[in-house]
Amino acid sequence: MATPSQRFSITWVLNLFGTAVGAGVLFLPINAGMGGFYPLIIMVLLVGPMTYLAHRGLTRFVLSSQHKGSNITEVVREHFGEKAGKLITLLYFFAIFPILLIYGVGITNTVNSFMENQLHIAPPPRMILSLVLIAAMIGVMLLSEQVMLKITTCLVYPLVFILFGLSIYLIPHWNGAALQQVPTTSDFLTTLWLTIPVLIFAFNHSPAISSFALSQQKYYQDTDKAELESRKVLRSTALILMLFVMFFVFSCVLTLTPEELAEAKVQNISILSYLANKFDNPIISYFGPLVAFLAIGSSFFGHYLGAREGLEGLINQMREHPIEPNKFRKITAVIFLVILWIVATINPSILGFIESLGGPIIAMILFIMPVYAVYTVPALARFKNIFSNAFVFIMGCIAISAIVYGLL
Repeated sequence: MATPSQRFSITWVLNLFGTAVGAGVLFLPINAGMGGFYPLIIMVLLVGPMTYLAHRGLTRFVLSSQHKGSNITEVVREHFGEKAGKLITLLYFFAIFPILLIYGVGITNTVNSFMENQLHIAPPPRMILSLVLIAAMIGVMLLSEQVMLKITTCLVYPLVFILFGLSIYLIPHWNGAALQQVPTTSDFLTTLWLTIPVLIFAFNHSPAISSFALSQQKYYQDTDKAELESRKVLRSTALILMLFVMFFVFSCVLTLTPEELAEAKVQNISILSYLANKFDNPIISYFGPLVAFLAIGSSFFGHYLGAREGLEGLINQMREHPIEPNKFRKITAVIFLVILWIVATINPSILGFIESLGGPIIAMILFIMPVYAVYTVPALARFKNIFSNAFVFIMGCIAISAIVYGLL
């Protein structure tokens, strides 16, 4: 029988897992597997430590404030001053908020398509459908933290089960095509370089880290204890992300040939859509929208928390007296509802490009900023470790360079 603290930790593991696994997991096997099987082995060795150490650094940064209960925007201002604090808060908000817009569009398109193609019923007008779906998701965020975490947990359990089930289902269809593709050293390194950002963002749960750190601090009433327990949660999160997501990636890559993965990339469809077409399997085509719905729903909550913190930090920095938190939650809900509803109704095609522009900012906040803080903020000096800090910093620089290269 799990103790209350163990249940609390498990709930946060699932919440962080849900934040990381957005609908992008359905495109990850295509992006990560096009270079063949062998680069994937190195990716597996890198992604666990990379995910754990980077998120641990950001959690420690949030917990380093002299004032208990300070979120990431307040800690940034405390350590780096008013001007730098405002700039980083602005960047933080604009790195996360576009992802919320994408999820608003994504959930509308997923449900609309599911009603048309699988249920064979006419969906309501897009304006009404998007309003109902987005209002329902934002409504969850207005509930207490405990209720919100329980709802996220309910979404994550079937998501983990379906990913694992599909990975097992594909085993009889594995073939040796990916194993026969032996890249040159140059191609191997290029594939690795360009895929690292894809892995970082497939495993990224940084938008929920500030809320997670404060929740740990509030629960344990002691910063050192909160830091210790948060490490355990982050380690478990990185482990289950690596096991379930990378097993799904490996299973898909071993099932399809490199040419088929390249074809899926050209067609710009998810891996499940491609597999459903390949095997003419209606069951997989049903699971595609279901996984997308669960993934978008669970990831939406974590990104909403980050975007709300960013907006709260921006507005309160411009005011003499901060807005009371409960009041601000309601104001944010209305603002986000209106903007997400308008964007989901319009359904623009430029959202992917906007998300790409936010990539380098997330990499800087998650990988570069916490390492810089360790060597400049006295409260973090005890975490100086040349090996782990150098690893995180180098991986962050590699990710940023690959993202910038991809945008050019």
